[in-house]
Order: sequence, then C-alpha cells, then structure tokens
Amino acid sequence: MRRLIWAGQVIVLYSFTGFVALVPDRISAQLGVAVGLLMHRVLGNRRRVAEDNIRRCLDHMRAQPGWSCTIPDAEGITREVFRNIGRSLVETCQLYHGHGAALIDRVEVRGREHYEAARAKGKGMIFLTGHCGNWELGALAFSRLLNMPMSVVARRQNNPYLNRMVERMRMQYNNCIIYKDNALKNMLAVIRKDGVVGLLVDQAVFPEEGCLISFLGRPAWASRVPALLARKTGVVVLPAFAHREGDRHVIDIYPELEFSGEGGNDVWTADAQVYSRSIEQAIIAHPTDWYWVHRRWKRTEDV
Repeated sequence: MRRLIWAGQVIVLYSFTGFVALVPDRISAQLGVAVGLLMHRVLGNRRRVAEDNIRRCLDHMRAQPGWSCTIPDAEGITREVFRNIGRSLVETCQLYHGHGAALIDRVEVRGREHYEAARAKGKGMIFLTGHCGNWELGALAFSRLLNMPMSVVARRQNNPYLNRMVERMRMQYNNCIIYKDNALKNMLAVIRKDGVVGLLVDQAVFPEEGCLISFLGRPAWASRVPALLARKTGVVVLPAFAHREGDRHVIDIYPELEFSGEGGNDVWTADAQVYSRSIEQAIIAHPTDWYWVHRRWKRTEDV
C-alpha cells in the first residue's frame, strides 16, 4: 500500500512539474513569484520560523560591513525569501524536464582564478556552500560552465520513486550523487581521484557530530566534516555561493580556506568557525537568497 501511495505522489508531482516546465520563459519568473507568495501565505509555520530566525539575527547582520539590504524588517525579508524560493522551484522544474539550458546560460561565475589555483594543486576540491540562491542550478551550472563534474552530497529521499526523480535531475551534465549514508568513505574516494565534491554545510547537526560555534551572532551546531577532510587528505576547500541579480544567477567562488591542521576539540571548533564565517558573509551580503525556513539554531536552548 505504501508503494502505491509513493507512486501516486510521484505521478502527481511529475505531472505538475512537467506542466510548470512548459511555461514560457517570459512568464516563468512571474509564476515563480506567485508560487512563492502562495507558499508564504499557506505555509504559516515555515513563515513564522523564517521570521523568527531573521528577527533574532537582524541586529547582528545590520552591524556587519557587508550588509546592504534595504528591506527594513524581518517580515519584509521573509516575504522576499519566499518569492525567491518560488522562483527556484519553477526553475528546478525546468531543469528536471530538460528545459534549463537558458537558465544555465544566464549564470555568471566570479572568482574563477580561485578555482584554477585549486585545480593546479591536484589534491581534489571541496566546493563548500549552503542553501543560497538556487543551489540545485548552481551544481549543474558548475559542471557545464567549468567543464568538471561534481559529486554532490545529498540526503536520500524516503520515497524511492521520488528519489529516482530527483536523482535524474541531479545527475545531468555528468554530476554524481553521494548519499549521506556512507558519505565520508565515498567523498574520500572522489577526493583521492582529484575530483570535486559539493558540500552543503549550513544546517544544524547533532551535538555529538559537530562543534558549537557562533553563527550570525547566535550559538549553533556545525559539522566537523570539511576540516576533517582537509586534514586527512589535504583537499582544497573553496567557499562558493549562488545569489540572484535580476533575471540571472551569480556564483561567487572565494579563496581557499585555511584550517589549523591540528587536533583537539578547541581546534575543531575554530576550524568550523572558519568555514561558517564564509557562509555568514554570503548570507549577510544576500539575506533574501538564504533558506531561512529551516531551524538552523535548534538544539542550542540549553547552551
């Protein structure tokens, strides 16, 4: 019975996404905005999570030199966040159904010199990123525009039919997927072949898996994985984040991160703070492009 329900869900989703993908480019952005505003109205719990997250971080972000957002309050920023989520959903439908070439053509990559310097080292590469802009588009654009396939770490969907559907999109342009079960072993295999791993590390982890850091002025749990891989293999870790500029997307690639290279709990925390600071800076520069609806600061109530 469960498999019938799963199959039915995917048939409905596939049909809907196929219809959305056929919408002409000239109106797809407006459709995305409409979808986002509908989600903003209907998904009240997620809207409240985003507003609360932003409200608690707003004073800290406003005090940073990279802040340039002109939206005055958390409610206004949240509304724009949902508009961008809707646009990303429509774009992802187009990508899945093979109508995303025009989207990728409108992606600009800045900081290629940092990528070229990393490639020259021949030690493999981690593109460290977060849920900024349309991160699905960013992974596909990377492979096509830089002519280098990426192995993206992702969570396996509970619905196996949905998992195949998402897998099909993510593996376009020669990209590969590394699922979180047994992820470390598979990431090491890619790195040792001088490959590229895409790693999203802006969500909360369990305390036993991470370090307690400061993130946008609040305590948060962060993963040790980027620093662990850098120490174990010498892999180059490059921060890279997507954001929107009008009707196009920009991927900014930043210089290689420098970790301590030593052990000890305090050093793990320092290294997690290093990479988390790069994510903070991307959010502060483009706050309406980050996925504020997740509970980034959970499990910190008692710390």
